[in-house]
Amino acid sequence: MSPLLRLRDVSTDIPLRHGVVHALDHVNLEVRQGETLGIVGESGSGKTMTALSIMGLLPSGGSVVGGEILFEDRDLLSLPPAEMRRIRGVEMGMVFQDPLTSLNPTMRIGAQVAEPLRIHQGVGKAEARERAIEILRRVGMPRPDKIADSYPHQLSGGMRQRVVIAMALVCSPRLLIADEPTTALDVTTQRQILELIDDLREEFRMAVILVTHDLGVIASRADRVAVMYAGRVVEATTTAELFRQPRHRYTEALMESLPGAADHGGGALYSIPGLPPDLSRPMTGCRFAPRCRFATEECRTTDVTLSAGEHQHACLHPVLQPRARAEAAAPVADRSGPQAGATPILSVRDLVKNYDGAGSLGRKAPQVSAVAGVGFDVLPGETFGLVGESGCGKSTVGRLIVGLEEPTAGQIVVDGADIATLDRRARRRMHRRVQLMFQDSYAAMNPRMRVDSILAEPLEIQQAGDRAARRSRIGTLLDQVGLPRRVLDRYPHEFSGGQLQRIGLARSLALEPRLIVCDEPVSALDVSIQAQVLNLMRDLQRELGLSYVFISHDLSVVDYMSDRIGVMYLGKLVEVGPARDVVRAARHPYTQALIEAVPSAEPGVAPRTSVAIKGELPSAQNPPTGCRFRTRCPLAQEICETEPPLAGGAHQVACHFPLRTAD
Repeated sequence: MSPLLRLRDVSTDIPLRHGVVHALDHVNLEVRQGETLGIVGESGSGKTMTALSIMGLLPSGGSVVGGEILFEDRDLLSLPPAEMRRIRGVEMGMVFQDPLTSLNPTMRIGAQVAEPLRIHQGVGKAEARERAIEILRRVGMPRPDKIADSYPHQLSGGMRQRVVIAMALVCSPRLLIADEPTTALDVTTQRQILELIDDLREEFRMAVILVTHDLGVIASRADRVAVMYAGRVVEATTTAELFRQPRHRYTEALMESLPGAADHGGGALYSIPGLPPDLSRPMTGCRFAPRCRFATEECRTTDVTLSAGEHQHACLHPVLQPRARAEAAAPVADRSGPQAGATPILSVRDLVKNYDGAGSLGRKAPQVSAVAGVGFDVLPGETFGLVGESGCGKSTVGRLIVGLEEPTAGQIVVDGADIATLDRRARRRMHRRVQLMFQDSYAAMNPRMRVDSILAEPLEIQQAGDRAARRSRIGTLLDQVGLPRRVLDRYPHEFSGGQLQRIGLARSLALEPRLIVCDEPVSALDVSIQAQVLNLMRDLQRELGLSYVFISHDLSVVDYMSDRIGVMYLGKLVEVGPARDVVRAARHPYTQALIEAVPSAEPGVAPRTSVAIKGELPSAQNPPTGCRFRTRCPLAQEICETEPPLAGGAHQVACHFPLRTAD
């Protein structure tokens, strides 16, 4: 079968005020009808620029300066703008990473989904609405006729992503490009979206280009893979062959950076040193050579092109041995971090947080039950992982622990003092012992302040030392997080995501706390940068005796970082136990469903569906009675209408029908 889409030596430039970024350099790709091509690589590798070049949606001033983009043998680069708009609206569709920014906040959902039909096919308003409702139904949207009259802000993240997919598919395109379609979603919603794309690909006989940095997504969903680095394709082959025996050293390094690639006995993840190159500067030789542990002088001076054959690679020193297959159930060594028998540094007891509901026209709405009776301890030197879907209340628990929110009821005891009973001055002093590491470090920093002021601010607020002592402390913090002291006069926008997260970690360490609450600290990072930050956090924990409450929806990261894990669902803890036991011998059906939803970086491993979650997360304004998971649980019976207690020894579960009993 001839390719539906072919890229031949495509080069793309993006002009800047002080130079030109050569975003793509002689890229060659192809995808056939009914096939899924995965494009993987770090941020800045050219993945998204490839998709935008195909769609003709490059940033202002950007242009394809060389090569051909052939869609059914028509060169898209030679078409007039009107014809390209028709192809982009009818024959090709694109799903963007952030659905909220892709939707018009002032238009109802039905009108937005119907818009391509009205513009490109001249369909009348009534017929377009009916077809929009039908495509919303086909993408699995509950009550599509009601959703059609809603606005984007009224929908959950997963529902908004379904709307964007419906918009891309409403004209029955031949090619769908999905650019990081699940990056911001939790694992259960991610699995639903990926399965939806698979089903629709078969139904519409579409070709799919799946752009992602998640190797697990690629392994389970793509037929073939292209690995990109610094604007070039460095390896291309079938998915099974790539994961069986990666050839390029960059691909090998990405796989070694995955959390599952290290043991839990203190073994560090492999982290790729340095950063991708500046694409506005001339380069010679292999572009990965400055970061490659196997590079030779020949690599630095020889421009390596893709080899011929089914498994193409551009590496002078390729991997020769097949990749060892990961054994997820293999026993691992216990971590030595927590001090067994010690007094907990943090004790949370019967914690409750309710918010007043948002009513309209002065009407009082039901309260939002964000946290409903949560309790756990954290020992000195221990990492307690808190995991669950978006909306489960885990971030609210974190904000309550650090005093950014006041609890409705319950206790939060840090070093023997209940935060809820402290006055404002005492609570401010408590911040010396408890700090928060934010998910988005850039948003948490004042963009008008330089790094030296950002790091000095908590020291000044707490009146810690004189100016000389603060300056010395700031230098020590930069040394601890692995940043040079010359960055002190730079602003937040001048840093990469990984560097910003290091600065955020340095700020949380400024007052020498004993406990740090880490709220999704690596969820927005590439796998290679994620490995650097996780290694750094574990090293600092051992060096400084820190305790962490590590909040995340990524079970593989939580498993790697944590000594114990608490699983939250709709404001309640449903399972708590040692990390190894929770991940490898889950007792609650919800925990098992989360585990099964995590994409495996092993092609050919069929996704498990022993516990399939049904429907959307219920509203926290009207949570189900009894077990809050019962409305989505395949094992639920009448007794589940009464609330099960969190019971057991070291491994506790709140379920009337646990999957496993205590040993």
